[in-house]
Amino acid sequence: MKYLSMKSGKEVRVTEEDVIGLMDVFTRVPPLMLKIVVNGNRNVVKSFESQIREYKVNLTEEELLKIEKVMDMAVPELQEILKKAYNETGQKQLQILANPKSENFIRENLKELRMIMFP
Repeated sequence: MKYLSMKSGKEVRVTEEDVIGLMDVFTRVPPLMLKIVVNGNRNVVKSFESQIREYKVNLTEEELLKIEKVMDMAVPELQEILKKAYNETGQKQLQILANPKSENFIRENLKELRMIMFP
């Protein structure tokens, strides 16, 4: 999947390999806890706002473009990538996020993340 950033003109791809590369972010939360948070449609981004802001300053242009790409993707398209990553790794957390029932949770948290990352 390719993406040409309007801001830089640079082409960026987001793949299941990118998700696998960030696996530690997903696996820090036990599957049961993630399922509870997803089912409750909780705003987890707001809880980590200060850490996100600190992390953001260390990101490269390419990493920021990938984040921007993810935020511009339709949630079902993003969930397809999560599903492929789950099929490669067997990580239960990815399966939870790839489930169509998680769509609203992902959409709302991405919206919140966009306000922090790209105000």
